[in-house]
Amino acid sequence: MTHPAPRRSVAQRCGHVLVRVHDLPRAVDSFRAAGFQVAYATAPEHRALHAHVWFREGPVIELLTTPPGARFMRLPVDLRFGRGAGGRMVRWARQEEGFCDLALLVEHAELAAVTAQLTGEGVPCGRAVRWTRRRPDGAETRFAFAYPRSGRLPFLVTPYEPRQHPAGTSHPNGARAITRIVLGVRPDDLPAVTRLAGDAPDLRLEEAPVTAVRAVHIAGLADPLEPALLHGAVLLPADTTPVPPTTHGKGSSTS
Repeated sequence: MTHPAPRRSVAQRCGHVLVRVHDLPRAVDSFRAAGFQVAYATAPEHRALHAHVWFREGPVIELLTTPPGARFMRLPVDLRFGRGAGGRMVRWARQEEGFCDLALLVEHAELAAVTAQLTGEGVPCGRAVRWTRRRPDGAETRFAFAYPRSGRLPFLVTPYEPRQHPAGTSHPNGARAITRIVLGVRPDDLPAVTRLAGDAPDLRLEEAPVTAVRAVHIAGLADPLEPALLHGAVLLPADTTPVPPTTHGKGSSTS
């Protein structure tokens, strides 16, 4: 008996791991104190909702906060960004600080076709949304994203245009690149996660009670980072033994 060849995952690598923070300027200051270069994603900085820790290549860290009243915005967010977006936004707004999501990079721009294919295969997705941000230097950043309707699953994003990885990035703490993102996966979510990202070399899947990012391993860290500066994120040197499975509480849940 012949068996059909397994389908490749939609995303071949991770784009960015998201860290929910309550106060973005304070979190930016903390991450800078931990030895990272941090850049606000939009201007004016005092109103920004996103900031990035860039590396020369590979996945990046995004710090994000939610707008006031976000926990009550499920319906308008669904209407603007597609079904599934509102529930995800509400979850971000209600959880404690720490990892809140994972973006998977879809290398080509035909995100709408990808989401339609996934929906037909039993991984329902909201529509693809094209987005533009104006950076503090006045330049525009363009990309598209789409959210699976299940708020536990990683979402999809296209590469930023123009390319955002600054060639001159040098973090005082020695960090060079994210080498591994550890994603706990609830058994019922495993088929969908595998379809979305099973081929990604920078992603480690571990069985867990709740689907959620659990840890990020970073090459080049000269010393362990001070947890109090990381706003709930678990950032480890690349050679650190993987974190043992744990039951995720409210702060790290993606349910």
